[in-house]
Amino acid sequence: MPKPEAVLVLNSGSSSIKFGLFDISAAVPALLCNGLLDEHETRPRLVVKSPAGESLFEKQRAASDTDGGHLFADVLAFIEDQFGNHRLRAAGHRIVHGGPDHSGPVELTDEVGAKLERLTPLAPLHQPRCLAPVHTISAIRPELTQIACFDTAFHHGMTPPASRFAIPRRFEERGIRRYGFHGLSFEYVAGRLAEISPQLVEKRTVVAHLGNGASLCALRNGRSVDTTMGLTPLDGLVMGTRSGTIDPGVLLYLQQQEKMSVEDVQHLLYHQSGLLGVSGLSSDMRTLLASGEVAAQDAVDLFTFRAAQQVAMMANTLGGLDCLVFTGGIGEHAKEIRSEIGERLGWLGVRIDAVANNATRERIGAANSTVNVFVIRTNEEITIARHCADLLRERGDL
Repeated sequence: MPKPEAVLVLNSGSSSIKFGLFDISAAVPALLCNGLLDEHETRPRLVVKSPAGESLFEKQRAASDTDGGHLFADVLAFIEDQFGNHRLRAAGHRIVHGGPDHSGPVELTDEVGAKLERLTPLAPLHQPRCLAPVHTISAIRPELTQIACFDTAFHHGMTPPASRFAIPRRFEERGIRRYGFHGLSFEYVAGRLAEISPQLVEKRTVVAHLGNGASLCALRNGRSVDTTMGLTPLDGLVMGTRSGTIDPGVLLYLQQQEKMSVEDVQHLLYHQSGLLGVSGLSSDMRTLLASGEVAAQDAVDLFTFRAAQQVAMMANTLGGLDCLVFTGGIGEHAKEIRSEIGERLGWLGVRIDAVANNATRERIGAANSTVNVFVIRTNEEITIARHCADLLRERGDL
């Protein structure tokens, strides 16, 4: 009997990497195990759990062991030891920026990798972090197929005027346009809505992916027609350490009057702004909600104000609002934030049931809400697994 097929999914964040091993023999990928690689603790750590959340394996390396590649070697060794009855066919990666050329998953050849490296200025915080595991696994297992799945791909069909900046047209012809991000999350949520009720697909839906990085997506018939992030992941909502939408004149002022360099401004916008910058306390919403400091409340107020403001912008694109979905770390876990955003959107017909919201039920809309309101836990990893399986099947490798 042939071995069942598996794919390893790697989802790189700013300080850790989530991963999952999926059986892709059937039409729907099945999770075999998942875990976390944390290279930024004093002692690099690997944690592996079963689909039920039971601990399967944990390992910490010495503080002197700063080679993150050892953690990937540990993951591959664990897979071979515990799931040796499966054939590992590929490693699938979340890549934040795919640029104008990638509307779907693609095998990571040297040529593709070099092209993606050149997009780093458009996502300096994310692109190198996403590509680093590709290089590491290539060194450990050069024969293993690696596949890129892009956060920008879901928005690739977005058209003018939503995709356009009001700058000279020659720059648009060079690829300077609004791309959007968090596409793997939005794609999963769109699919989950279809599972809940096929009628929801036709609804005018805004999905709020709220986390350390945050953006909104306007969905029509399950497709992205507008989003709050643009050329880079800096645009749109207030985020953990990112400013979101800002008057371009502020940036000119900082350079001309404050004499800040381009690098200084970039660091300010990516690392020192957002919730951290406004509160002066933390980029973590949990810390801010627990704090009694006025500046912490100011940061929370700005976060919810801008989120509600831009939900209204997305509703304008859609010509109305039938469905609002909260997802992402804050969207899934911060009932206070969902409640405050809902209150700000009352004029649009949003009413949140306090009991359902406090219990984080999937449906949290009140009986008198004219808008369906949901909390859906996103799953970027299974979206990547599906894309990898589809690509392998298209190539005749499954």
